Amino acid sequence: MSNISAKVNEAVDYVKTFKFWKELVIMTLGMLVTAAAVYYFLVPSKLIIGTISGLSIVLTNIFANVGINIGLGTLITVINIILLILAFILIDREFGFKTVYTALILGPLTDFWAAVFPYTNIANPNLVTGSPSVMGDPWLDLCCFVLLLSAAQALMFSINASTGGLDILAKIVNKFLHFDIGASVSVAGAVICCTAFFINDFRMVVIGLIGTWINGLVVDYFTATLNNHKKLCIVSKDYERIRKYIIEELHRGCTLYEVTGGYSGEKSIELEVLLNKDEFSRILGWMKEEKIEAFSTAGNVSEVYGYWSSGKKRKARKEIVDKR
Repeated sequence: MSNISAKVNEAVDYVKTFKFWKELVIMTLGMLVTAAAVYYFLVPSKLIIGTISGLSIVLTNIFANVGINIGLGTLITVINIILLILAFILIDREFGFKTVYTALILGPLTDFWAAVFPYTNIANPNLVTGSPSVMGDPWLDLCCFVLLLSAAQALMFSINASTGGLDILAKIVNKFLHFDIGASVSVAGAVICCTAFFINDFRMVVIGLIGTWINGLVVDYFTATLNNHKKLCIVSKDYERIRKYIIEELHRGCTLYEVTGGYSGEKSIELEVLLNKDEFSRILGWMKEEKIEAFSTAGNVSEVYGYWSSGKKRKARKEIVDKR
């Protein structure tokens, strides 16, 4: 009982934090965009991209052909519940808990857009198939959908959440096969895309497969942009001052290497540090103000593992510095 009570208290304390409410807002906005992308660009044209929403559109059409009417939002929710169980078992609890929220609101939010502003108000005949289409062309529908969905997916992945559905499968592929997250989205999506043969012709299926591949590329691009960090390497005689600034002001760790100049043969110290964009600007500004002579190189890092981003570790490091 004491164990359960401790976990309940921990959950209550987390709900009171700014981080919880910030991430809740991010997840809600991300899912609102995802639901709009599904409702306005997939549902009217029956364009099937490799997503759980796309699979749900296929299934609702198959069920409708045999006289069973199931709402799209309901079917999305049911499939997401099944995948959520897999997320808890195969990934991790944080990802699972966040995805519970996002996955369960996707269906209702899709129905929300249908009630508030039906696509029939703005739909045009598809230039190829004659079916309804917001943009009037399947390729334009595809581009709009992929852009909106990829941005929402990258935003979710940046806070260890997801838009549900396909993202859960992609995370599983990413974890166990170590593919890039974009490649994982493409692999999982391609399988789902092929189910479109039940309701679409070959041309529309090919468009869906291309869209799934593009979605993976765009997710990688957005993810790299959102998670972009700088690896800064500095060679300077004032390395001790720079080291203190990094630890005491930026509250980051750094690594020191002994290096030898290839031209002069002089031995020196190189500092290597990983920073976010704001910290990178701060240290460059500080070095300029202090007129520190240094040779510096910087590179982009899109993914960071381990404790670099751990708030608890940074807080502990700051407390150690303050005690000094």
